[in-house]
Amino acid sequence: MIKYVTHNEIERNKWDTCIEESFNGMIYAKSWYLDLVAPNWDALIEDNYQSVFPLVHGRKWGIYYLYQPPFTQQLGLFSKNVLSEHLVGEFIQAIPRKFKFAEINLNTFNKFTALDVETFMWKTHELDLIKSYENIARNYSGNLKRNLKKSESHNLSLIKNSKPEEIIRIFRENRGQTITNLKDEQYAMFTRLVYAAIYKGLISTYGVFSPMNELCAGAIFLRSKKKVVFLFSGLTEIGKDLHAMPWLIDHFIRDNSQKHLTLDFEGSNDPDLARFYKGFGSKEITYPHLKINRLPWLLSTGVKMIKALR
Repeated sequence: MIKYVTHNEIERNKWDTCIEESFNGMIYAKSWYLDLVAPNWDALIEDNYQSVFPLVHGRKWGIYYLYQPPFTQQLGLFSKNVLSEHLVGEFIQAIPRKFKFAEINLNTFNKFTALDVETFMWKTHELDLIKSYENIARNYSGNLKRNLKKSESHNLSLIKNSKPEEIIRIFRENRGQTITNLKDEQYAMFTRLVYAAIYKGLISTYGVFSPMNELCAGAIFLRSKKKVVFLFSGLTEIGKDLHAMPWLIDHFIRDNSQKHLTLDFEGSNDPDLARFYKGFGSKEITYPHLKINRLPWLLSTGVKMIKALR
């Protein structure tokens, strides 16, 4: 039986055991992670935490809605048991009617038959690191190989355990200038999240310094069971010119090849980023993005207009 459980009623130990024992469990769904990115999240729970489905919610204009919290690419249904299309559908249909609108991501293992919801298949890219570095690099694209050769001539230096704040800083000063949905509050939350994960031994950071000893590229990698997630990165204009980011990722692959790990690039639906990730030989994998609209027609039209004007 699927039950709706509010935040304070969730038994954290049982929840985290379910995520850990689920074949599709991932770090985004751990209770400590959700507590940081989405305080007061609720959940759907089947039986004695055999299957769980986090519900991250908000309220605006008196309307309750579900949304995908920042820095969590995938959530959805996690189960200790076999995941059937029927079970996934049951959980989606069990989302309480009080949530009038939803835009949420399920995970790559959440397949289901047609329901009365809009579904879009979004993309991520994954690279299996079990092979030797030489075998992995053999599948690099020609363009990537040329850029790596160029970067080798620029006297770059790599520093591990770089400060997360510095990687966040160069992101904010560059690409972050064009991203309007990340405010000071979200960056502060992300910093807390990274340090919580560092305390748990789940974070690796890499920084690339230019010949002038300036940080020009940085990345934060998050361990998630047998995956490593390319969680966050920053790149300066100088870093772009020096091809510092592919050089950084190549070094990470060197360091982690021949391990039972998968590198999850965490995207992307952007064709240019997808092309970049595919250059490393990664495979494209899809996961469902759901839109549920239970709003009256007039309110529904208003929501669409507000989104269009953002």
